[in-house]
Amino acid sequence: MTDRWSGIDEFVAVANASSFSGAAAKLGCSVTHCSRAVARLEQRLDAPLFHRTTRRVTLTDTGRTFLGHCERLVAEREEAIASVSATGEPQGQLRVTCSTALGELFVAPIVSRYAAAYPKLSITMELTNRLVDIVADGFDLAIRTGDMADSQMIRTRIASRSLCTCAAPGYLDAVGRPRTVEDLDAHQCLLGSATTWHFCEEGRDRLHRPTGRLQINSGRAILDAAVQGMGICQLPEFYVLPHLRSGALQLVLADIRPRDEAIWAVYPQRRHLSPKVTALVALLRRELPPALNTG
Repeated sequence: MTDRWSGIDEFVAVANASSFSGAAAKLGCSVTHCSRAVARLEQRLDAPLFHRTTRRVTLTDTGRTFLGHCERLVAEREEAIASVSATGEPQGQLRVTCSTALGELFVAPIVSRYAAAYPKLSITMELTNRLVDIVADGFDLAIRTGDMADSQMIRTRIASRSLCTCAAPGYLDAVGRPRTVEDLDAHQCLLGSATTWHFCEEGRDRLHRPTGRLQINSGRAILDAAVQGMGICQLPEFYVLPHLRSGALQLVLADIRPRDEAIWAVYPQRRHLSPKVTALVALLRRELPPALNTG
């Protein structure tokens, strides 16, 4: 009976080393063994995986497609072994995504310390304000905020953040201060990635869809525009707190300030026993401040 794993480790090693000799050295086998294992795998697939010349080895189109699947197979095999081993040490590949500012200020430093603690682990962290498809884009873990209703995912609350609605004193002196949510319709609202703003009136959550001439998918850019007197913004407190303290910005609609937003660690159900995911989630829960701000 053919070993269905035969050749996959060798194929991944050759692809990563771009040579059969480098792969053989990494796997502790002969170049001949490595070459024959890949050749047998190509026969089973009835497709070439590499372009071979005397100087270099490069992936074919089929090889590039197949490599992603094989790397996940190898990683998940090692995770399965680690999950039932005595140590359960995090290892393999870990892909994490998080919004840019939240990642830069809070999450990335913790992830870096996590990587340093587990030398068998390789981490790729993508900071983006785009809402990625965790499964389709191959992520093991996402850090997200707000309401989470995806039943296909497991979520763990790891912290929270406050939202502040504010504007520069010069803008408010020139245009006036909004007293109600409806008043925002008469103002220039500075729009970021979020399409709705949150408020809480008489204990009830309320959503408002703001309008304005300026929309930028960067919290820092929206903050700069607000400080320059371009309009009203709603941003996480960690952006605006220093400017509120200095007087460069002032809170508006403070009496209907929204409830704190939850920050979640979100991951596919198949990852919930993976040591590399569970250990990082536990670390984030321990080290992230319960309410994120700039101190």
